[in-house]
Amino acid sequence: MTKITSMQVAKRAGVSQSAVSRVFTPGASASSKTALKVRAAANELGYRPNVLARSLITGKSRIIGLIVAYLDNYFYPAALEKLSNALQKEGYHVLVFMASNDHQSTEQVIEELLDYQVDGIITASVGISSNLTARCEAAGVPVVLFNRTQDGKSHSAVTSDNFQGGLTAARFLIQGGHQRISYLGGWEGASTQRDREAGFRDGLAFAGKQLFAHALGDFSIDIAKQAARDIFSGPRHPDAMFIATDHMAFAVMDVLRSELGLRVPDDVSIIGYDDVPPASWAAYNLTTLRQRSNLMVSQSVELIINKIRDPQVAPQHIKISSPLIIRGSAKIPEGWST
Repeated sequence: MTKITSMQVAKRAGVSQSAVSRVFTPGASASSKTALKVRAAANELGYRPNVLARSLITGKSRIIGLIVAYLDNYFYPAALEKLSNALQKEGYHVLVFMASNDHQSTEQVIEELLDYQVDGIITASVGISSNLTARCEAAGVPVVLFNRTQDGKSHSAVTSDNFQGGLTAARFLIQGGHQRISYLGGWEGASTQRDREAGFRDGLAFAGKQLFAHALGDFSIDIAKQAARDIFSGPRHPDAMFIATDHMAFAVMDVLRSELGLRVPDDVSIIGYDDVPPASWAAYNLTTLRQRSNLMVSQSVELIINKIRDPQVAPQHIKISSPLIIRGSAKIPEGWST
């Protein structure tokens, strides 16, 4: 079988080769009459445009690289789907790469993405150094951090307001009358973990309280379960816990109820963070802080597209508020208001 060319399509449709190119180029101008003739001819001949060849001519691949560290948290598969759909509506294809949380792994993945001549990179749940960001910018490839940030202003980032979320969780538990309030965090190198814990500690300190117990679950279900067993192994255990992600909160609730025979919230109040779909299931009914992924995605896509179109656009750090979604896993303070 011989490969059908745009010249053959143009001849069949009775138009110029440049008209064929415009019809199959996202954002290019072509009349509806021309587009109908060209697409009809392309279908008859079995023609498909050569996107790679076009990218060599234009210098634009129309590909955005997405980097993610893990997918076991319900939040990220849903967010990646929304990012992919939003970028496709803008005429971009998506190339997904997995990376671990360490900078060496992220650097290797970004080097590969640069080899693919991507037009931009969005990292989800992955930290990136300022030096690496600068190298991407020097190569003409803008970077947006999704649900992560780094110190400095050399990059754009979109996150929920993690500090304020931690502060709200602390106020809710304090006003609920809890005395032995504990925290289970994520991976210590993550900005989300750092900011949620900082806000939570500040909220406790404002009320003259300190953490009763503290542990890190590394955003892992198994590690979170073991952390719960350790924290609740003594004669006195927490009467409330703020847990940095919902999927770790589910793991802790399973241990408390199934292994230790404790009742949620009668014996222990639990607050999570993310508001992923299982949080509303009757089995968990989790009180949690909602990451507004639709807004986070739309802001991230807008930032990366604007930067691709105009490399001189200044980086932005965008924080989106996380409302507390009150369900049944934590005692509700009388007269609670945000």
